[in-house]
Amino acid sequence: MNLSDNKTDFSTLLSYDKAKVLLQDLDDLDNYVEKDSAWSVDAERKENIRLWKNEWQKLSTIRLDDGIKQPFEDSEQAATSWLIQLFNTLFSDQQVVLVRSAGEPEYFPASNNEPARIEFAHGFFASALHEISHWCVAGKTRRTLSDFGYWYAPDGRSAAQQQAFERVEIKPQALECLFTLACGRPFQVSQDNLFATFDTSESTFASDVYVQAKKYIAKPDTLPRDAKVLLRTFLSVCAVD
Repeated sequence: MNLSDNKTDFSTLLSYDKAKVLLQDLDDLDNYVEKDSAWSVDAERKENIRLWKNEWQKLSTIRLDDGIKQPFEDSEQAATSWLIQLFNTLFSDQQVVLVRSAGEPEYFPASNNEPARIEFAHGFFASALHEISHWCVAGKTRRTLSDFGYWYAPDGRSAAQQQAFERVEIKPQALECLFTLACGRPFQVSQDNLFATFDTSESTFASDVYVQAKKYIAKPDTLPRDAKVLLRTFLSVCAVD
């Protein structure tokens, strides 16, 4: 069974030159920046960008330093720690924190003066970007709901359930794609249905995600507000010198 369209090449979406153009387009969209956001304080923003970029450069070369390879799990741990710090600083005004989960991902809305929690699975960088993407897509109302109010069925869904799942995943995974590529990592769609008992070969999910990501690149003003801020940061820190 074909669980994804392997012919869809996401790596072509955001070359260095395309990343530069996208960053410039986002720089031109200053009207989305809120006065009290972390991004709006120019001196603080520049210092954060400098620190995050320095740390990311260290992480990107850590396995080549002195010819000594860093164990993958250690570098993954360091990368997710970097991402947690960046996210929690960037969105410190929004009463939300990104945290590792020992188990499956889950979103807990703010309550009793405690911030909302975006918990991502098993400390994986890719899982963190996926859950952040859902947070970016969710509006103000859905951010007050557990797991953003999503309906969810576990692996082994019916064909109808899988179609419903893929429809609501297109925009979040398009954002995840851009975030991932901006961080210099390969992206792969997740249809999350490894044990499907029906033919999935006709699914257009991968190409749908590709098309949506391409639309965001062409018209960055259509990106959710927080996705603009985060993508602009990733491009500044990881993708564009």
